[in-house]
Amino acid sequence: MSIKIKVNGMSCGHCKDRVEKGLAQLSGVKAVRVDLKAGTAEVEGDVTDDTLRTAIDDLGYTYGGHV
Repeated sequence: MSIKIKVNGMSCGHCKDRVEKGLAQLSGVKAVRVDLKAGTAEVEGDVTDDTLRTAIDDLGYTYGGHV
């Protein structure tokens, strides 16, 4: 399953790397691709919206829902 979500608050390459690494560590996640310009993350695997929201908030960004 692939989910594309909005991640608000990313502004640089460090932000992109931080979100990719943080989401990739979640149980059930197989791959993560972050598009800094679009402010989105595409997550492949078996993970819930609540888990993604919590992880993004814990990383210091804001979950913006599905794109």
